[in-house]
Amino acid sequence: MKYFFYLLSVVTLFTLLISCSNDTGIIDVKWDRDACERCRMVLSDRHFAAQVRGGPRNKAYLFDDLGCAVHWLNKQTWDKTPKIWVTDYRNGKWLDARTAHYVSGQITPMDFEFGAVAEPIKASVDFATAKAKMLAKKQKPRKPSHMQSTH
Repeated sequence: MKYFFYLLSVVTLFTLLISCSNDTGIIDVKWDRDACERCRMVLSDRHFAAQVRGGPRNKAYLFDDLGCAVHWLNKQTWDKTPKIWVTDYRNGKWLDARTAHYVSGQITPMDFEFGAVAEPIKASVDFATAKAKMLAKKQKPRKPSHMQSTH
């Protein structure tokens, strides 16, 4: 009988832990260790990162630049609309990508040039406009400064 209660408590605890796991929101990024799902570059810039949660298992995917997330998502054939978050380029806080506003001309990890902000500011655009511009842009990653020509 003692064994039965012990087994029951272990199963109950295990079930409780699984049900409390974060399978709907953002995940903690292991900065300088986690890699971008699309380009495999390590996420190190906390001002331009993105996360997507979706697919058949509602998995979280990490990106070093919103442009990588947008291009990667464009190739997915998921039935449900995924959730997307971006970091505010000014303070690194996570924002809902679809309600955020975007400022062009930023120096981003993959050179897609859009930084997210929580509120509309002068010359900012909505998600649909930023997404269309990123999808239209051919990706030309910047060369590291030590590899750039001086001519």
